[in-house]
Amino acid sequence: MNTKKTRIRSAIALFALSAVILSSAACKSERVDPKKVTAKASENTSVSETSKSESSVWHPSTSSAASEKESKASEEPSVQQSSEVSQVSVNPMFDVPPEYCDDGIFSDYYVDAYRYLSTMTLDEKIGQMILSSLPAEDEIEFARENHIGGFLLFSNDFAYKSKDQVISQISSLVISQKIPLCIAVDEEGGDVVRISSKKELSPHEFMSPRELYKNGGMAYIQSDADEKATLLHELGIDVNLAPVCDISTNKSDFMYSRSLGEDTKTTAEYVKIVTELSQKRGVSVTLKHFPGYGSNRDTHNSSSVDTRTLDDLKKNDLIPFEAGIKAGAHLVMVSHNIVNCLDEEKPASLSENVHKYLREDMGFTGLIITDDLAMGAISKYTGSESPAVAAVMAGNDILIINSSMTESSLSSIKAAVQSGKITEDQINRTAFRILAWKHARGMM
Repeated sequence: MNTKKTRIRSAIALFALSAVILSSAACKSERVDPKKVTAKASENTSVSETSKSESSVWHPSTSSAASEKESKASEEPSVQQSSEVSQVSVNPMFDVPPEYCDDGIFSDYYVDAYRYLSTMTLDEKIGQMILSSLPAEDEIEFARENHIGGFLLFSNDFAYKSKDQVISQISSLVISQKIPLCIAVDEEGGDVVRISSKKELSPHEFMSPRELYKNGGMAYIQSDADEKATLLHELGIDVNLAPVCDISTNKSDFMYSRSLGEDTKTTAEYVKIVTELSQKRGVSVTLKHFPGYGSNRDTHNSSSVDTRTLDDLKKNDLIPFEAGIKAGAHLVMVSHNIVNCLDEEKPASLSENVHKYLREDMGFTGLIITDDLAMGAISKYTGSESPAVAAVMAGNDILIINSSMTESSLSSIKAAVQSGKITEDQINRTAFRILAWKHARGMM
């Protein structure tokens, strides 16, 4: 009798393994490793059983803990285990479209992402693209009604709250939705400190990259990045809108106080260190402001035109972004400047040419995010058209939008899809990338 049960369990396990291998092969038909597939299946099971605080660190390689758990389970077979394997084996297999398979930084999770994508409505897919500020009240219902992908928190959202209160609030937000919300913040250090400016949350304000480097070189940069990411992860923050990759050595530049203030090579080293340490601690970084802010003026209230040549950008401003991309940065923010050498007519954030350059020439496979779409540099170029529609058409994955603009932006994007102005395939690909990122981080 026991021999018969063992044979049944073995047959079921073999069928489940074959299903996973065939499904994964849809994206990686030439380099599927059965051992890695088995480990990945174990890792995904482990992630679903752990809390957000335990699983939100992105692990690019197989979790040894998950493998050990699977090994122990196989040594102690039970009727319940056989049932679980059966449930896995009857799930339908999905072939990820070849055009989705770019061998990107989240490609190990493409099968999971596409499987979930296949269950979503158009409203849910579009909603994942929105990173909204918190509404005045009932943020959980607001997120549920609009299917939004996440919230961007500002200084006032942390005011007079203890660590425990912030952790509780964020945790409640994240788990309240069908697809867990991502929580983002601007914590550059120096002039931009949404969290560390609150004495209840941090013993000191984080210094600007410039101050850190001046006082202690890369050792201080490394220590600061570690401390900052550890704090953000502890609070439940998934994304930091940093580091600033812009090169600025002129005190009259708008971006001077927020940049490292050093040459190209040193800035690239800084970006690499911050990217690797932050994401190791579980906080996705955002390289900004692509393709390099340079000496351009403030775009919060008006537009700014960058007249540098592409050769100038390649030799200087693009190099720190290359360093961050090679280090595995999850997000890149595109500036609102008009960069003449790439597009003379539209701000970079609304330019298809700029986004194409970032994808094709720079090889970036992560998420492209806008700066705030309420900035003055945007309204001048969108006219009567919704800034959200223009941003999607340009190729952005995530749109930073004020909560007061969220509902109208969602409606405008949906209308553009229904009219054929935006293809549903583009929405699908964007939602697919976001889901793959959330799976990779252990959020799903």
